[in-house]
Amino acid sequence: MARLSLKNTACTALEMSKAWMPATHKTLALVTQTEGVDEFKQALDSDEGVILLAPHHGNWEIFGFYLCTDTPSTILYQPPKIPAFDRLLKQARSRFGLKLAPTNSKGIAQLLRALQQGELIGILPDQVPNDEGGIYAPFFGEPALTMTLVSKLLQRRKARVFCGFAERLAAGKGFKIIVKEAHAGIYDNDLQVSVTSLNQTVEQSVERAITQYQWEYRRFRRRPDGAKFY
Repeated sequence: MARLSLKNTACTALEMSKAWMPATHKTLALVTQTEGVDEFKQALDSDEGVILLAPHHGNWEIFGFYLCTDTPSTILYQPPKIPAFDRLLKQARSRFGLKLAPTNSKGIAQLLRALQQGELIGILPDQVPNDEGGIYAPFFGEPALTMTLVSKLLQRRKARVFCGFAERLAAGKGFKIIVKEAHAGIYDNDLQVSVTSLNQTVEQSVERAITQYQWEYRRFRRRPDGAKFY
């Protein structure tokens, strides 16, 4: 399982050229199967606003491009420290009409405005937040510092939450988009209940293709007792 996980992480890195560089129709043509997309589109048509969760699972770039194309979309992202890479990232994602919101107070305000206008916003729910932006909740049985952003946005604006990934199919047969509404508890007004349900939602996605999750991402690097985790 460890070898397969490393292999899939390498595949994700190598696939970025396929996701970012070709003409948009060629990138979207990499998707050969879908599951749950019709329900997702029905939610978009309701104008209530939709939050799309895209964990570090499968190819999250292709997942986002496929579901956000032709839909007003704002995506939260962590600006890279290397300016040239940041420019490349912005150029690649803007080709699909995506607006990028940085992970700061201005970016959060941009997300909220988009959601209040009934638009689609995208968030990587398993990014490790700072102390002010997260609380601990179980993730596969281990306490993980988990963002409260999604839960707090839902307290400000009624919206539907979906989660999924682009599953890498065997033998180079492309990708399968899998998207499903989040665990019901994510809509709870109790912050701990909502954040715990956020992690349960990601778990359900990961279990569909467990070796395609980026376990190499240091999800558990922050511990409740302050101890280091290697």
